[in-house]
Amino acid sequence: MRAAVLGANDGIVSTACLLLGVAAASATPTVLVTTGVAGLVAGAMSMAAGEYVSVSSQADSEQADLARERAELSADPALEHEELARIYVGRGLEPELARTVAVQLMQKDALGAHALEELGISDLTAARPLQAAVASAATFTVGAALPLLVALLAPAASVMPAIAIGSLGALALLGAVAARVGGAPVARATGRVAFWGSLAMAITASVGALVGAAL
Repeated sequence: MRAAVLGANDGIVSTACLLLGVAAASATPTVLVTTGVAGLVAGAMSMAAGEYVSVSSQADSEQADLARERAELSADPALEHEELARIYVGRGLEPELARTVAVQLMQKDALGAHALEELGISDLTAARPLQAAVASAATFTVGAALPLLVALLAPAASVMPAIAIGSLGALALLGAVAARVGGAPVARATGRVAFWGSLAMAITASVGALVGAAL
């Protein structure tokens, strides 16, 4: 979810800013669209590579933690049993019940029990670099396609306001959906993403206009 929202948001903002900056410099429609396509491809590849490297580092850390826990279980299973029982006592179980639960869990999957309770690692939460990379690249592409599509369809005379309005609308919708899924206040999330998106686009357009005027 995090990678998907980040990818889509980045796709909309970065591509819209790129298009607005180039359009403000009086680029032709052909140059504008070519720039947008290049930005979409480059951004998707960058998101995929960055997410893969980041999540791979997390996965390496998880594997190192699991290897250490596996060695501890092999060296002193009794101590590890007591350690797991203390965790359950800390969560409110009676000591005897905590020991019973620890014994039963370790009989079934000792490493899995310790990984979950001590390290917070489970099959559901384990780092998956390739999945994160694909999700980031795909959602970036979807997000970037919107301002690019607007640039293709809008009349040349109104391409800049069309890109800005369309992108802000998409950002607001994305913020609202993400907030709804996460149970956060919708209005706050929508306003936050719209504000920062507007600021980014305004700054980029201003820089593009300055550069275009200077060349």
